[in-house]
Amino acid sequence: MKAIQYRTYGSSDVIEEVEVSMPSIQSEKDVLIQVKSIGVNPIDMKIRMGFMKSARPVQMPFTPGGEAAGIIVAVGDGVSSFKVGDQVIALTKTNGYAEYVTVKEDFVLPMPEGLSFGEAASIGVNIGTAQSVLFTAGQLEKGQKVLIQGGAGAAGGAMVQLAKAAGAYVIATASGKGLELAKSFGADLVIDYKSQDVASMIRGVDLVADTAGGQAQEKLFEVLKPGGKLLSIVVPPSQQLAEQYKVKAGFVASDISAKTLQNGLELIKFGKFKPVVSKTFKLEEAAKAQDFLTAGGVNGKVILTVD
Repeated sequence: MKAIQYRTYGSSDVIEEVEVSMPSIQSEKDVLIQVKSIGVNPIDMKIRMGFMKSARPVQMPFTPGGEAAGIIVAVGDGVSSFKVGDQVIALTKTNGYAEYVTVKEDFVLPMPEGLSFGEAASIGVNIGTAQSVLFTAGQLEKGQKVLIQGGAGAAGGAMVQLAKAAGAYVIATASGKGLELAKSFGADLVIDYKSQDVASMIRGVDLVADTAGGQAQEKLFEVLKPGGKLLSIVVPPSQQLAEQYKVKAGFVASDISAKTLQNGLELIKFGKFKPVVSKTFKLEEAAKAQDFLTAGGVNGKVILTVD
């Protein structure tokens, strides 16, 4: 079968399409999936560039890909929730950039009705990240005020929709076409971060979700009320600034599991969450897809498709 691999860390030039043996059922809880679409995520590039060597070492040659959608073609004897022919979402963690992948039953979810395979492959990491930041770590409650940086991006857009559904007052930053997209997600206020100074416009925020890091992150401390939280999915925030502003700040490692997706899947079911696919590439264009996402300014999710 076709798969995407690399044999050494580096730029997208290390990515190659290869022929490998098709995976098979190895244990009673395994599910074998014919992959139709794959989500491309920032962590794919971080692993490839070697930035995650200590936290997530990989064995070369390595096949990336943390989420996919497809059709079950075989199940282990102990699988009780799924059968051959079911359309599913797979939280693969690795090996998703391939025509077939084997996943444990606990990391497989039924594909919501009405979604395409591309849309289904776009939601796992996004919803899991949003749930982890807003509710597991952020403890966001109805009526609170939340600022979501990059509210038209893949993870940020999911955060806007989940926060709004929870009854929060949602402020989102975006630019260009992303301004209207963030509004369509339900943001109460959308700020153009390229032409407006967020820190001078907003005060009294309970929770800030940082998706960019850097100097932009440092300015976000100013909008928080005392006792508020700044949570980042990029880099750990300054504890010195947290003490200065009398707030809590931390890095959130997303829990991408079936459990953290349940809230988002319910919202999809009732039409309160809209997956957005920004651009689709073929599996063999994986390097191009990763470069497209790395360039920034992407509204929605980048997807690979398998013919």
